[in-house]
Amino acid sequence: MSTGLHHYIQQQASPLEAIPTGQEPATPPLPGIRAVVFDVYGTLIISGVGDISLASADNKDQAIRKSLEAYGLNLGHLQEDLWTRFQGVVKVHQDNRRKEGIPYPEVEIRKVWKDLIQQLLVEGAIETDPIADIDAFSLSYEMQVNPVWPMPNLTSTLETLQIHGLPMGIISNAQFFSPLILETFLRRDLETAGFSLNCNVWSYLELEGKPSQGLYQKARERWISTRNIEPSEILYVGNDMRNDIWPAQALGFRTALFAGDQRSLRLRDDDADCQGVQPDWVITDLAQIVDALLAG
Repeated sequence: MSTGLHHYIQQQASPLEAIPTGQEPATPPLPGIRAVVFDVYGTLIISGVGDISLASADNKDQAIRKSLEAYGLNLGHLQEDLWTRFQGVVKVHQDNRRKEGIPYPEVEIRKVWKDLIQQLLVEGAIETDPIADIDAFSLSYEMQVNPVWPMPNLTSTLETLQIHGLPMGIISNAQFFSPLILETFLRRDLETAGFSLNCNVWSYLELEGKPSQGLYQKARERWISTRNIEPSEILYVGNDMRNDIWPAQALGFRTALFAGDQRSLRLRDDDADCQGVQPDWVITDLAQIVDALLAG
């Protein structure tokens, strides 16, 4: 599992504490669960900005400049707000997906960076493209703007579920570095950690993001076809009522709202899609999954 990118994540990550939300856990009996599927950011991983897509724009321009300058580009002469330019490229990619009928488009961040750099080259804002390793560049920027750390009891919870024969999966808004971050914190690859790789659904691979029910439909089909496990036998754990609980319930999953960190908890009380939606469980610590599922 060990790669240069894993090592970089390990070197750059700094401890973060989960911030209590004041929510009370509720885990009534939930018989028949045969698998557990997780969101990543704000659920398995503490995200300094709460989610992969919610970072503040305050320091984005400087972070882009710092990342590019680390590769030898001098951008002191360029007065343009590069974060605004970056957002423009993202929008082009999203609009292209909307034209294909995807209401909640996702981008592949490495392609966005390549297009931005190509624009700067064509305009003469930079003379050469020195970035040979776009993966490393993209990761270095992400680690600047969205610090991450494992959620309390992450490893012990997953290990216990694996020991008790409960397969695990992921449905997450993510980029290519997201599984690498999770592997770094777990100190093992995802398959060794108990995740069913052919059942995982990552937004950057599908070019479709939450709250699209399409991601949950894909996961549903994969669990049925590869493991003969129905969604009613799967507990889906996520921190966002609209992105996680609402679409998962619509596709028949049982649901647990993770309310363990104030940064990432999204109750969405005023969201029309979430009216009348209630999770099966509310948990404030990942260990409560183990305690409740294995209580019987």
